[in-house]
Amino acid sequence: MRPALLCMIVLQTYASAQEADSGFELRTTVSQAVSESPQLQAEPGDVPVSGGFRAVLYPTWKWSRHWTVSGAVQTYSEPYFYSEFSAGGHRVKTDILQANLSYSQFWKNASLVVRLGQIPTAFGSFPLRYDDAQNPLIDLPMAYGYYGSSVSMVGLTGAQVDVTLGKADLRAQFVNSSPANPRTVFDRDQYGNWAGGVGYTIRQGFRVGISAYRGPYLDRHFAYYFPGEAPPRDLPATAYGLDVQWARGHWNVSGEWQHFQMTYRKIPTFNEHTGYAEARLVLSPRWYAATRAGYIRTGPFPGREAYEFVAGFRPNRIQLVKVGYEIQRGPAIQGLQANTLSLQLVTAFRAISIARD
Repeated sequence: MRPALLCMIVLQTYASAQEADSGFELRTTVSQAVSESPQLQAEPGDVPVSGGFRAVLYPTWKWSRHWTVSGAVQTYSEPYFYSEFSAGGHRVKTDILQANLSYSQFWKNASLVVRLGQIPTAFGSFPLRYDDAQNPLIDLPMAYGYYGSSVSMVGLTGAQVDVTLGKADLRAQFVNSSPANPRTVFDRDQYGNWAGGVGYTIRQGFRVGISAYRGPYLDRHFAYYFPGEAPPRDLPATAYGLDVQWARGHWNVSGEWQHFQMTYRKIPTFNEHTGYAEARLVLSPRWYAATRAGYIRTGPFPGREAYEFVAGFRPNRIQLVKVGYEIQRGPAIQGLQANTLSLQLVTAFRAISIARD
């Protein structure tokens, strides 16, 4: 656990390229997964098993001590993420998660990083570990996803400033669309959105933070934009959340609680709250056990719950094998209908490294 959020961002994004004044580096995480779930059974008699892959490339080009161009490009086969299992169909997709120019300056007890381009949302804490090598579980928390979720992991176009001052970390972001409905620079109905957060490291390994976002979230072709509704620019989404991270000895514990309000005028305003807690216990240098319990509630209606359990094994320094089982519960879920058993192999390595002092 790092003492400040910005340190995690910098270390994850730039990795060892920061050790030199300039250079190029390409890091790669490749994952293969096999899952068994009744959700994959499109027709009676179908075998409810599917395999998929995911590859994330992280190019980093450091011009000088202060200037860096970095990116993250994801290619994966559907269905790969659990949220896609019931959608049906098979295809390969590519997402640009990050592509930005950054300026960084570090002092003894402070730092400043300014980024411009395509950047992940500043809301919440899970976007720091969307990579399969960083996520100790296999699934994502219930509020997060890539499309159709309250917090998308797809990059947004705009600018962000990150600051650390002693034990405090702050971030502020202005982007072209909402993390609830990310829009590319070529799409219609782009509206400015604000996001940001503040964190404080109470002591080494124990940090608390808050974050929020606000701005228009609908577009005229959105599934839930109904005829006669007000213009999208007049219908903002507001979200706020609390996150906590704690690490001591062999234990790492983290959690988030979030509330979302999506404004409408022709129908009642949509309100949702969600939360999760997860823990990882290192059993030995090669083995760990992890679990996550989460829930999501929409307005006054009964919601869904998810409980995931994973055993992780590291056969070598670049690979990680995860075996996991997830249980989902909800009013529309019968028996084992949404439970999932998965095996995931993750390989993370540095493909290219060219450094110059």
